[in-house]
Amino acid sequence: MRSFFYVVAALAVIGLAFWSYQENYKTRASLKVVSKIQQQIGQARETLTVLKAEWAYLNRPERLRELAEINFDHLGLLPLSPEQFGRIDQVTFSTPDSGPGLGPVTGPVNVSAKLEQGQ
Repeated sequence: MRSFFYVVAALAVIGLAFWSYQENYKTRASLKVVSKIQQQIGQARETLTVLKAEWAYLNRPERLRELAEINFDHLGLLPLSPEQFGRIDQVTFSTPDSGPGLGPVTGPVNVSAKLEQGQ
């Protein structure tokens, strides 16, 4: 009977060793995947940094001003001025009973004219 327990114990040790061997290789494969993903994240962050720098370079006010002047005939863009901005009390807000729309619209609003009137 003792030899039976020795054989079962030996088989258990062999089984555990085989399981441990498989888990070791699964863990190594998972670590390789994680390493590749971290490398991809680093590359994506580097690309994002470059894209942000390019965006900032392309959105320089001097460059945009020059483009607006060059394409004025085509686009009709004008430089921004303080007179083009309105005040919050000039905005018509919708009420809960007006429905899902934007509220009453009476036509185009000339902000410059309202500013000149002092409203």
